Amino acid sequence: MPWAAKAALLGVVGVAAGMIGSAGGITSLVSYPALLAVGIRPLAANVTNTFATLGILPGASIGSRPELRGQLARLRRWAPLVALGTAGGVALLLSTPNRLFARLIPYLLCAAALGLLAQPWVARRRGANAGASSRFALPLGLVAISLYSGYFGAGSGIMVLALLLLTVEDDLPRANALKNVLLGFADLLACIAFAFFGPVHWAAAWPLLIGLTAGSVVGPSITRVVRATLLRLLVAGAGLGLAGWLWANPG
Repeated sequence: MPWAAKAALLGVVGVAAGMIGSAGGITSLVSYPALLAVGIRPLAANVTNTFATLGILPGASIGSRPELRGQLARLRRWAPLVALGTAGGVALLLSTPNRLFARLIPYLLCAAALGLLAQPWVARRRGANAGASSRFALPLGLVAISLYSGYFGAGSGIMVLALLLLTVEDDLPRANALKNVLLGFADLLACIAFAFFGPVHWAAAWPLLIGLTAGSVVGPSITRVVRATLLRLLVAGAGLGLAGWLWANPG
């Protein structure tokens, strides 16, 4: 296949992945395998995918303006934690190839998917203990997931979404908007490092980034019209599917 055709394919895939990811799903479920399919090796595909997902930040921020109102204080408070974890994950990726860590990824995804499914049950029982339970779980969880996001990233969105829903935000569209901006910030930091030190496949990164930006503008509106229970089931199912694929293909 000529590279021009591959670039066009990645652009189309990027639109679909951006819609899925900014609506609460898993961007890399679509974008990462597409990069492998056009002949990019796993490490370069991972780095290129992280760079391209930066396009979700502006697109999802525009599409999520109603859900982001009044959430600036949360973003300011949590952004440094995301920065800390992301920096550690990028350093780990660029310095130490770790197959054991790759083997843990499917189990992390399964835990996040199951947490997302259990969220309504947990929220009903959180009650007065919500502040106490989230005081430590949320910051520690954000650092840990950002570490993973900087290292590999596939499925980090579902992990952050599940964490927010289980600790501080019962409304799925608002939690999804927070997730999009926080992970966009993490991607920005990772991209700065990868641009200088990582094996980014630039010819693949740009069409994928453009497609992701376009698709992510539409994605948040999906969370407003699709029933939360159905969306939760779809996202969790995608997470379990990606976990199975990564377990069979650890890369």
